[in-house]
Amino acid sequence: MYRDIPDDLKEMIEPVVEDRGCELMNIESVHGAGPTLLRITIDSPSGDGRVPVDRLAEIAREVETHLDMHDAMSAEYRLEVSSPGLDRMLAREKDFDAVIGTEVKLRTRRPLDGRRRFRGVLSDYQDGVVRIAVGGHDVEIAFEDIEKANTVYAFSSADFQGNTGGAGVLPSGRAAGGRKDD
Repeated sequence: MYRDIPDDLKEMIEPVVEDRGCELMNIESVHGAGPTLLRITIDSPSGDGRVPVDRLAEIAREVETHLDMHDAMSAEYRLEVSSPGLDRMLAREKDFDAVIGTEVKLRTRRPLDGRRRFRGVLSDYQDGVVRIAVGGHDVEIAFEDIEKANTVYAFSSADFQGNTGGAGVLPSGRAAGGRKDD
């Protein structure tokens, strides 16, 4: 989530993103075997997720230069810069406001009524509270309690128009015809 980005990284990366006419959504540091993955998600000012690939590459090069110049990463790292994608990340309050009426899934920081994962239609976002319809009941979750949230993309036949049966390209630019959970 945007609010969780460490200030030092935000101050270093956000001006680069804004200079390229985009908005910073999230920075995630993923640790595992091998180098740390620094995943940066950016969006267009209109919030539609349409960030040209060449712009993503420009931002990645400049961010990498800044990180290396300031020795901001204490160990070896890999950098990934991307747009929100089909299962659009909801990282800022304005992201929730923009997708009212859409199916979302979210995970909370702590259990609420015995659970941390919720999936349903976002019915409202107001005064820092997300309201989603889950199993016929409205659930209210404070924005501050949300750890991670995404829209749920519903494929339709329009996504595949012009596809003649082989592996094609989805609206996201990803190849179709792969594993179901790609």
